[in-house]
Amino acid sequence: MTLDVLFKLMAIFATVALGYGAARARWLGEPGGASDPAKVLSAVTFYLFVPALLFRTMVRLDLSQMPGRLVAAYFVPTLIYMLIVYWVGRRAMAAHGAAAPSTRAITATYGNAVQLGIPMSAAMFGETGLALHIAMVSVHGLILLTALTVLVEVDLARQNRGSTLLATLKTTVRNTVIHPVVLPVLAGLLWNLTGWGLHPVVDLTLGGLGSAVVPVCLVLIGVSLATYGLKGSLKGVVVLSLLKLFVLPALVLVVAHWGFGLSGTPLGVLVMMAALPAGSNALIFAQRYDTLKAEATATIVLTTGAFVVTAAFWLAVLGWVGR
Repeated sequence: MTLDVLFKLMAIFATVALGYGAARARWLGEPGGASDPAKVLSAVTFYLFVPALLFRTMVRLDLSQMPGRLVAAYFVPTLIYMLIVYWVGRRAMAAHGAAAPSTRAITATYGNAVQLGIPMSAAMFGETGLALHIAMVSVHGLILLTALTVLVEVDLARQNRGSTLLATLKTTVRNTVIHPVVLPVLAGLLWNLTGWGLHPVVDLTLGGLGSAVVPVCLVLIGVSLATYGLKGSLKGVVVLSLLKLFVLPALVLVVAHWGFGLSGTPLGVLVMMAALPAGSNALIFAQRYDTLKAEATATIVLTTGAFVVTAAFWLAVLGWVGR
């Protein structure tokens, strides 16, 4: 664990603590009221900041430079793993609502690839590793968030048992496409294909909005801690943390190394990306669909703290594999 990464972890907890303190002091409003601060912060992030970030990212993405082999080596096992977590959740979590399986799946899959992942890759793998990590980050949200959005919207549409198959299909397609995650991704991809780029004013506006995602999400975690506490199921939090910190990186390691033949820096970047703690998108999803908010919050906090130890473990494993 390098000092740069350790300082990032400390900064994350400091920002979360500020959000917690602000919520406890009622500076942001009354929890549970009409202007519940957790819901307000979640809404502005989900409907304004995240769409701006996703659209700008897709417009600026250089599709010709994407490392296809690395993308496949990471996302093939990750998507299979995510679908298994989702499927198990569907069988075990009916009491928590239709959106619960997808919320658990994103909590166990989506890592903090920007605020923690970028300095980690730069510190551990240098410029070469950082370039590979950023390339992976550029499609991270596109692939995982889009897949999870489709799953949750299908489940919500299916929940309306009185609907016909055609009505369910129409509802699913509409809610999946006209969505704060999927729509800006599709719009940004189409704009990218035109080759027009963005006017500087538009680019600066979107860049400013997108830069708010990380700090606002960290404050939201603190506010959620103050609002919901850590009263989520302890068993669920521990299981999700073990899945995120150990099972996913182990699966990526096996598939990327023995399946795709990767080694050295490319393998290290993929495994450490999979080993990152749960990201704040899990809480945004939980807030959006009003389910498992305490569990998502507790998992983010626990995995972020445990990463100090688990990062060193996976670096040791990578050293052993590379011998």
